[in-house]
Amino acid sequence: MSSSSALHIHAGPAARRHIESHGLRPADVRVVAAAAGGPKGLILNPLDQFLFGRWLGASAHPVHLVGASIGAWRMATAAMDAPMQGFARLAHDYIRQDYEIEPGRSMPSAAQVSREFERELHDFFDGQVEQVVAHPRYRLHIVTSRGRHILGREGRVRTPLGYLGAVLSNAVSRKTLGAWLERVVFSSPGDALPVDLGDLRHRRVRLDAANFRSALLASCSIPFVLKAVHDIPGAPPGAYWDGGITDYHLHWRYPSLGEGLVLYPHFQKAVVPGWLDKALKHRHRATPSLDNVVVLAPNPEWVRSLPNAKLPDRNDFRHYGPNLAARVRDWSRAVAESQRLADEFAAWLEKPDASKLQPL
Repeated sequence: MSSSSALHIHAGPAARRHIESHGLRPADVRVVAAAAGGPKGLILNPLDQFLFGRWLGASAHPVHLVGASIGAWRMATAAMDAPMQGFARLAHDYIRQDYEIEPGRSMPSAAQVSREFERELHDFFDGQVEQVVAHPRYRLHIVTSRGRHILGREGRVRTPLGYLGAVLSNAVSRKTLGAWLERVVFSSPGDALPVDLGDLRHRRVRLDAANFRSALLASCSIPFVLKAVHDIPGAPPGAYWDGGITDYHLHWRYPSLGEGLVLYPHFQKAVVPGWLDKALKHRHRATPSLDNVVVLAPNPEWVRSLPNAKLPDRNDFRHYGPNLAARVRDWSRAVAESQRLADEFAAWLEKPDASKLQPL
């Protein structure tokens, strides 16, 4: 893509070789990954509508949809009866979320945010849960972070202490994060997720109508911003938090798929392993784990043309404060502008030019 493009397409070495020989077809995609990142995910909304409403939606092969936090919400939306309408509603509702501040507080409490967000998820997926879980083609995988030992239950003292331990341990070695938190992936029935998850302590749990909402709420439950979700049906007991803590951008061992590619609509080029790695820049580099991954990301130059010269993010809640109308205006403009990402990808698919690919 040119420097004036809104979209950059990044590909691992194996993905590049495949595209050079075959182009990029819906049947090539075995996994779609979706990162945590809160409001940043809004920028991918028109691209999601194109992928699941027109491109992947027209094929018939099974596809694994993997997501953490807002990524899990996005991937669950893809499995609804009418995904394009679902994604349009997701953007509308997310942009307009507003919490009345309780007396004596400058920000809403975690309990308040959890209550209202749980209500939003209930309304959003009302009448659709069985469809999402039993989709004939899409296998949904919701990533959560389950606390261990001191983090096994949420508490005013134990939670901050536990996360301090996790931060310090993770700084030494990502693998040690498993002493504090484990990756728990809730997977809908059907073909198992064909990805090696052995890089981190993990469990796989069956996703069904009884635990869908709890698993999705947990995957979106940012520590200290929302309350942990305890004792999810069908899963080991304990406190479950945002899947982005263990797997911020799902930097997994994707070559274990064997044949096929991973398509990753993302809000940036770097695929950061965990949320606690955000400040550890040496862990932001591409690894052989991403060899068969195609990342669709906004051009940083184009991002600077958006309101506030950046993607929407959680800091905007504090920046705009009670001025909901201004936040709605600017986030809506960012989503509208991001239609260019979908249009440019659709145009590239008509003639997949490998010379336009950039490395990860």
